[in-house]
Amino acid sequence: MSQDRQATPRERAVQGFERAFGQSPERLSRAPARVNLIGEHTDYNEGFAMPCAIDRDTVVAAAHRDDDVIEVLACDLPAEAGGPGDGARGRFRIGDATDVAASPQWLRYVQGMVAVLREQGHAVGGATLSIAGNVPQGAGLSSSASLEMAIGHAFSALNGWSLPPTTMALAGQRAENVYAGCRCGVLDQLSSSLGVKGHALLMDCRSLAVRPIPMPADIAVLVVDSKIQRGLVDSEYNLRRQQCEAAAKGLGVTALRDVDDALWSHRAGQLDPVVRRRARHIIWDSRRCAGLADALMRGDLAAIGHLMRESHWSMRDDFEITVPPIDALAALMQDVIGDHGGARMTGGGFGGCVIALAPRALVDEIRVAVERGYRSPDGRAAEVHVCAASDGAGVLA
Repeated sequence: MSQDRQATPRERAVQGFERAFGQSPERLSRAPARVNLIGEHTDYNEGFAMPCAIDRDTVVAAAHRDDDVIEVLACDLPAEAGGPGDGARGRFRIGDATDVAASPQWLRYVQGMVAVLREQGHAVGGATLSIAGNVPQGAGLSSSASLEMAIGHAFSALNGWSLPPTTMALAGQRAENVYAGCRCGVLDQLSSSLGVKGHALLMDCRSLAVRPIPMPADIAVLVVDSKIQRGLVDSEYNLRRQQCEAAAKGLGVTALRDVDDALWSHRAGQLDPVVRRRARHIIWDSRRCAGLADALMRGDLAAIGHLMRESHWSMRDDFEITVPPIDALAALMQDVIGDHGGARMTGGGFGGCVIALAPRALVDEIRVAVERGYRSPDGRAAEVHVCAASDGAGVLA
């Protein structure tokens, strides 16, 4: 690709639009990625989670068309052989948005958002779109939700809609569930929609209530990309959801959110051993969210570290979604951090990123330790991102 990857997502989206379509975009939208501090796989179990939106974005440049076609340029993907210009191209008629069988995976998210917005009763008009971002793909930072929310806000801006953030988030979740083939919960889309600068979000995934929790100014959010990519659709994500549903049914509750200590003590032994381990992770990781919120508000680094280590061990031993290189990376980072914060895998699992909450004074030491002590199975160095909690999705222009 000839576009300058050092340019911002906004600059790349606009430049790509102008090159591909020979005009300037009418509107610009953005949506952040998210990192989950604690509460993994709890969202589809109607439990609690604590993500934060981060300063890694997807930007969409958009303009009206006079027909019923959606034409899309994905600036950061390679052009097809013989294709024009930079980036991957996609095109579909609005009435055919639900027909995703022959579409590449990235385009299914766009089609899904169009289809769901139409299901909601919105009149989606023809549009040209250019997409660019700086969210690592397949790293557990929810590049898909970032894309969905940016697309949704682009259509909202073009058509003069005013959609509540929760409505937009639920549209993105349905698009991913139905059209992209991943039975995700709503955590990722809500995080991208409702982010608050400088805050984590204590999220009730049943009521969809969100409580911003201030992040201590002297604590850094480090997101370390292991370079082990995983796709939720192709991994065991959907199997974990089935196992959680089986556990809830076996325990006689609507969702694992509803299991209390008495019920667990009385009936957990009746579950299949694997299903029991899956449920145990969900129940206790959901409870850890309130503990982390309290520890953040108190600035209690030791408590933060204890909760994050427990969460990682639970993902490793009970939910079985970590892999040995991720375990080694988290342990390496924790060795540097000591009792002054914590490190854990974040995201759907089977690769992706490790998140650390640690004093800013330790950032350089952590970075050096990762550079010296970690390589992915194919020999690549990890990429260390020092992130900031970001505001949620919206319109740039």
